[in-house]
Amino acid sequence: MKKLLVVLACASVLISCGPSESERLQMNGRIDSLQAVVNQRDSEIDELMGTFNEIQNGFEQINAAEGRVALYADNYEKNSKDLQENMKFIQQTMEENRKKIEELQARLKSSGINAAKLQAAVDKLTSQMKAKDKEIADLRTLLANKDIQIAELGDSLTSVVVKSEEIKKAKDEVDQIASKQDELLNTAWYVYGTKKELKERKILVDGDVLKDSSFDADYFTKIDIRNTIVIPLNSKSAKVLTTHPVDSYTLIKGANDEYTLRIKDPSAFWSVSKYLVIRVK
Repeated sequence: MKKLLVVLACASVLISCGPSESERLQMNGRIDSLQAVVNQRDSEIDELMGTFNEIQNGFEQINAAEGRVALYADNYEKNSKDLQENMKFIQQTMEENRKKIEELQARLKSSGINAAKLQAAVDKLTSQMKAKDKEIADLRTLLANKDIQIAELGDSLTSVVVKSEEIKKAKDEVDQIASKQDELLNTAWYVYGTKKELKERKILVDGDVLKDSSFDADYFTKIDIRNTIVIPLNSKSAKVLTTHPVDSYTLIKGANDEYTLRIKDPSAFWSVSKYLVIRVK
């Protein structure tokens, strides 16, 4: 009986010394808060690991596609469609992995998780991506050496195609301009006629040749100075009225006593004027 009384007394003391109701409520609240933090941290880690696994799976699929491409390249004519599709898949998956790694890095930094091993794993993924870029570059070189052209996908290709078209267009425009300039540089006009004819066309005005722009330009013959060095004048009398270096040409009389203008140095002859006026009788 005495022992029972002692036990009851101790129990009474323990009950009287235990936490109050309010203290128990505060303690429970703290436990719940800590549990919420732990749950959130676990959720963040689960998401990070899920993305990590997706990236690894992407690399595995890329490896498999690379192997298929290497096989298809040996018989490109037969497997061209499959090879193209696998190269497109590799490019798409690489871009997806690249974005996921960037997102993984950003989420790891913003999460506040102090996980050195997880950061090391992400750094390893980054290194793996760089190595894979080189592998694919080598694969493209292999295909190029086999004269296999690979169609690209995505915005990068569209940009390249658009840029290529813009460059081609610009080059065509430059070529056209250059062609026109070349044509102009090598174009000249000549005319020969009697004094009366030249006056009527306002080519000869008060003794001056080509005094102003009112002359009849349609009366002139257009020539390419690279191809024209001889101009028959069909006359037994001829005089060059426009200014040209005298040693760059000669007037030659033929068997029928009719003159022909022979240009000895086209570059020098046309250096002063691209218009040639000759008076004949």
